[in-house]
Amino acid sequence: MNFAYRTTLSNVDPRFVAGDPAAWASDFGYALDRVAIRLDNRSNEELRRAALQHADPAMREQALFEYADRDHADAIELLTQAIRQDTDRQVRWDALWAVEKLGGPEAIAALRQFLDDPDPEIAEWSKLFISELQTGDPAFDDREGSFTPGRTFDETIFLLIHCDLYVRLDPSNQHWGKISLAPQGLARIYGQAHACPNVATREKQLVIAKTIEGLHADGTPHVDNYLFRGFTERSRRDRGNFFFESLVPRPFFKSGRADDPSEGVREANIGFARYGTWHLDPKFQVRGEAAIRYVRGRFQGWGHVNLSRIAGRSLEEILVPGNGVLSTLHDEEVGPMTNAFILGTFKGKLNDWDGDGVIDLNSRDVYSTADGDIDTDQDGIPDQAGLTCCDWTTQQLP
Repeated sequence: MNFAYRTTLSNVDPRFVAGDPAAWASDFGYALDRVAIRLDNRSNEELRRAALQHADPAMREQALFEYADRDHADAIELLTQAIRQDTDRQVRWDALWAVEKLGGPEAIAALRQFLDDPDPEIAEWSKLFISELQTGDPAFDDREGSFTPGRTFDETIFLLIHCDLYVRLDPSNQHWGKISLAPQGLARIYGQAHACPNVATREKQLVIAKTIEGLHADGTPHVDNYLFRGFTERSRRDRGNFFFESLVPRPFFKSGRADDPSEGVREANIGFARYGTWHLDPKFQVRGEAAIRYVRGRFQGWGHVNLSRIAGRSLEEILVPGNGVLSTLHDEEVGPMTNAFILGTFKGKLNDWDGDGVIDLNSRDVYSTADGDIDTDQDGIPDQAGLTCCDWTTQQLP
């Protein structure tokens, strides 16, 4: 990823500045970022205008992240202006994250402007990002938390996900394109994700529950659940460092759009990896244990992008529900169609979703059992055992 990440930490990891290149130059995403052309070819002026004036919040946010990814000198100034004036809550907190990504004293000064924002989530994100830039660890406000008994998951954490999609443009492997997807744009295509841990099992498994809005003709959300398993290092009581993988059966749509069987469908096992750190808050107790207040990390996987669906199209035509599918290299039919490397970062914290001044631990609606099966009425019982994503044969595209 091309964000500058200008750190203000006093102790910089030497791997990032010196030493064996195998520790840093072997990163495949780093190699691709150096050679990929930007598939968003809008001018800087067009991006600035869209960032502040586009009618669609997701498009405003996409322009902000693209502009920041180009690392222009006035990027923090543009982001700060958007945070001040935008009426969409998520555009504002995602833009705060983009400020943190750029880093440095200018970013800290910009974030400080929102420490007393009337929206407590904006204020807390600002505090959290400043603390990360200065110490490497998050900081939180002093609000109380609320746990809802009787739900499948002990926590449902709304995730912000920023993704770089590197697309192989021809079989020569010499030409690559890059789309930097902001959180709302990614959620529109691939689905809004929630991390769903249970205290008893969170060190070895969790569900990432996703929903895509606007894909089904009847207006119901497209449900797409992933059960992840792995290890968590717990040498400190206040956090866990994890590496988790998922391998789930999925219909692979050769058209490149979810639920579109027009070019054929292949059943395949799709893998994905996520790794990072979760931070506990002892003030929030769930089943006698401290709850996860915040999580951050990286992820990577493979995808299929139908180039005919994006060539010559506007961004508004590209960022549509389901217009990209996850893929695998380990299938004789799907492997040769895999043409995208997906790499990115995620962050998520507990929020007050109903505006009562109390942080909600597990109030978000997620349609999954503890093992990832679809559970549309959220009673903990699967609609159909083994079904982890919507049955495309029963749905119609709008």
